[in-house]
Amino acid sequence: MKLLLSVTGALFLTGCSVFGQSNVDIAPYQVLKADSSLQIEVRQYAPMVLVSAEMTDGGRNSAFRKLFRYISGENQGATEISMTAPVFMDGNSSAGKGTEIAMTAPVLMNNQASTPLMSFVMPKDFTLQTTPKPTDPTVTVRELKNYKVATIQFSGTLSESNVATHRQILQDWLKTQGYVAISPPVEAGYNGPMTLPPLRRNEILIEIQ
Repeated sequence: MKLLLSVTGALFLTGCSVFGQSNVDIAPYQVLKADSSLQIEVRQYAPMVLVSAEMTDGGRNSAFRKLFRYISGENQGATEISMTAPVFMDGNSSAGKGTEIAMTAPVLMNNQASTPLMSFVMPKDFTLQTTPKPTDPTVTVRELKNYKVATIQFSGTLSESNVATHRQILQDWLKTQGYVAISPPVEAGYNGPMTLPPLRRNEILIEIQ
């Protein structure tokens, strides 16, 4: 699975306080199995609509700006929808005319895909048919169905060492439980940069059979 992603530093979701509180909706899922000692869950996500941009040219910052402009109105739409999650970003993000769309947490990033993509999850009432078409041709819309994953939740930052440590814990757990991974690990971030690291919610997701 080559679509999903997260962000670090100034790329995280805002609408969060230093204490980790947020008014951002969470993409809905059902917990199928849990290991509370390791903060691991097996989840079945409801169908999701993702709006994505490649991170190949300009990296994370460029992809993030494109997606932020999309949810701020650079899309083809007639109805204005208030944003529920402002996002910290560098530079200006003046929106074109179109639908203003709320974000849903988390923001996801797959660094190990052949074409790394950053994706925003659309609100749960959006379908592939009702999601406004981007005016930027490099931004794409797609639907994700039957997404079953194993996840591990952890605090701190999404540094390489922190991600590697928890990725290994999750991969070892999958082996002991007999699950088969079918996609590269994905990082997920839920908090803004003002949130204290010990109170942040980060996750690694691995799609499984």
